[in-house]
Amino acid sequence: MKPQSSKKSTVQATPTPQTKTVQAPLPKHKPHQPQVNANIKSKVSKTNTNVNIFEKENYIWMGVGIVLVLLGMLLMIGGKSTDPNVFNEAEIYSFRRITLAPIVFVLGLVVEFYAIFKKPKNQIANV
Repeated sequence: MKPQSSKKSTVQATPTPQTKTVQAPLPKHKPHQPQVNANIKSKVSKTNTNVNIFEKENYIWMGVGIVLVLLGMLLMIGGKSTDPNVFNEAEIYSFRRITLAPIVFVLGLVVEFYAIFKKPKNQIANV
């Protein structure tokens, strides 16, 4: 038989007071609705809902810019050799591919930025 130890471990639980959480009733109110003046309603209903951001001239400039970007890309293509073992340096590093094509491409991007940021003539006169 095993001798029993004289020390007994006793753990006393400390009683915790039970607290009830009472939730106060929320006040009943209507959601906030802004007061709209009758004059504002009539003005809003009379405004034109078909608003164009750009005018015809802006779209023409955008088309010119897209054409210039595409032309710059077309000027860069080419230079494929029929023999993969032959590297034709004059064809690949030509003026057209290294200088002219990037200039035309960047010029197309500049025209695009101009077309986007150009203000309509009637808006300039009203300011």
